[in-house]
Amino acid sequence: MSALFNFQSLLLVILLLICTCTYVRALAPRLIDRNKEGFLGLFFMSARVGERLSPYVSLACIVMAATILLQ
Repeated sequence: MSALFNFQSLLLVILLLICTCTYVRALAPRLIDRNKEGFLGLFFMSARVGERLSPYVSLACIVMAATILLQ
């Protein structure tokens, strides 16, 4: 089943995108910061969400991991 049709998989993909973009921006900020507009701006926005809402994102990752492990 595709991640677009399964809500839990879609949430997992979004969380992984946010965490990955935040991590890449911490290591190489020029890689993410040069694309602030357009389709690649999605990665910049994901990194911003990960930076500004990091306690909530980490809590969501813990909850997602628990639901996957207990499933």
